[in-house]
Amino acid sequence: MATSLSAAVVFISLLASTSTASSSRFLSAATAAATTNTEFIRTSCSATTYPKLCYSSLAVHASKIQTSARLLVSTALDVTLSSAKSTSASMVKLSRTHGISPREAAAMRDCAEEMADSVDQISRSIDEMAASKGAGSDFEMMISNVKTWVSAALTDESTCEDGFDGKEMAGVMKAVVRGKVETVAHLTSNALALINAYAAVRH
Repeated sequence: MATSLSAAVVFISLLASTSTASSSRFLSAATAAATTNTEFIRTSCSATTYPKLCYSSLAVHASKIQTSARLLVSTALDVTLSSAKSTSASMVKLSRTHGISPREAAAMRDCAEEMADSVDQISRSIDEMAASKGAGSDFEMMISNVKTWVSAALTDESTCEDGFDGKEMAGVMKAVVRGKVETVAHLTSNALALINAYAAVRH
C-alpha cells in the first residue's frame, strides 16, 4: 500500500513538473512573439516623421498586427480614423462655445468641415484596403487610391490649422484646436509613411 502511494506521489510530481515546464515554454514562446511583434512595429515606425507617436499608438495593437505590413497599415488607418472622428466632433462642439469671437467661430466651423472631409477620406482608404484582393494590378490601384485619399485627409487637416493663423487668433481656443488637429495630422502623416513603405515592400 505504501509502495503504491509512493508511486502515485512520484507520478503526480512528474505530471506537475511536466505541466509547469510546458506552461513555462508556452509563456516563453508567447513573450518572444510579443517582443517580435513590438519590435516589428518599432522598426516600421522608425521610418515615419513622428516615430514615438507611431509606436505608442500602434504598440497596444501588437497582438493583432503581429509582423504583417498590411495589418500595420490597416491598424494605423483605424487609429487615425478614430482620432479624426473624435476631433471632428470636438470642433463642432467648440464652434458653439459661448464667448468666442465671430472670427474664431467661423474658423471653428470651417475646421469642423475640413475634419469631416478628413474622416471621409480616411474611411474610404480603410474600405479600399478591405475590398482589395492584394494582388497584381488590383494592389497597384488600391495603393494609389489609398495614397490619394490619405494625402487629401492630410491636406484637410493642414487647412484646418491654417484657419487659426494670425495674431487675432492667438488665444486659448487656438491652442486647444491646434493641439487636437496636430495629433490627427501627425497620425495621418505616419499612416501615409507606412503605406509608402508597404507599397515599396510589395514591389
